[in-house]
Amino acid sequence: MPEPTASPHSTDRMPAWTQCRYGGPDAVSRETVDVPSPGRGEALLRLRVTGLNNGDIRVMRGEPLLVRLAFGLRRPRQPVRGMDAAATVVAIGDGVTDVAVGDEVIGELTGGGGLARYALAPAARLVSRPPALDAVVAATLPVAGGTAWQALERGGAASGHRVLVIGASGGVGTFVVQLAALRGAEVWALCGERNRALVEGLGAARTYDYRRVQPGAPELEAGSFDVVVDIAGTATLHALQRLLRDGGRVVLVSGEGGRVLGPIGRILGASVRSIASRRPLRPLAATAKPEVLAELVALAAAGSLRPVIERTFPFSDAPAALTHVAAGHAVGKVVVLAD
Repeated sequence: MPEPTASPHSTDRMPAWTQCRYGGPDAVSRETVDVPSPGRGEALLRLRVTGLNNGDIRVMRGEPLLVRLAFGLRRPRQPVRGMDAAATVVAIGDGVTDVAVGDEVIGELTGGGGLARYALAPAARLVSRPPALDAVVAATLPVAGGTAWQALERGGAASGHRVLVIGASGGVGTFVVQLAALRGAEVWALCGERNRALVEGLGAARTYDYRRVQPGAPELEAGSFDVVVDIAGTATLHALQRLLRDGGRVVLVSGEGGRVLGPIGRILGASVRSIASRRPLRPLAATAKPEVLAELVALAAAGSLRPVIERTFPFSDAPAALTHVAAGHAVGKVVVLAD
């Protein structure tokens, strides 16, 4: 099929990995579907690389059940997973002035759509990809990099601060370590033993095996951190709060919880514990911010930010990529090359 340069005709078809029910990677199958047409304010993208995130797994499974209120009660309204995209603009809808056909861009897809040949994205969310930045590297930045940036902003991390990163070897964690170090912070990190050298290479001054050292252990002295970024979501709120100096903050990027409400109980507990506290716990609800993505792109293009890419999968093995991320032990990012 020739690549469209305007809104595609309704008979244009494309391969896509879709799901018609919630479940694991076995719920995803390769289908031939219509190429979508861009509406007002949208751009149609020809995917080059798609980055996968834990959010894709939560939507795929429909867990916690609370997410189904936003993504579809019985099945995902957007049947294609993949929220991070490095792509070429091949068509634009009415009112689009941010991008033009032929532009190489990076962005976050609304609800997914990346495991297909084409996808739609709000044009205002897209950021230009400079020639110096490889598409594979670029596709790691929007969700994980943006979440890491916003976590450090929410925590007020600054030069001279001591920052603890819990869950430092995953997609978000590897970005938090690097960005905190770039801000001039002294970074301590909890990760798996096998990943300690990697995390130290990203800028951590001290690392500990999370199986041996957790908040409350002697190695992590009470009152010794300005910012704690909790990505793992397993430590008690009391133990996290105890780590802070007065005026410090805990940022909750993730959290464990029940199958129905997920981390809602943890978030409510954090809010209660933070009332009139000099050591507040702040949940993070990261959103797509193109101005933040542009900063990340500039850092990556300059070589100051080095995304960790554990594995690259071909489009034909997209279910294997989802399986790998769903296992919960990915180091850094997992990406899928377009068909």
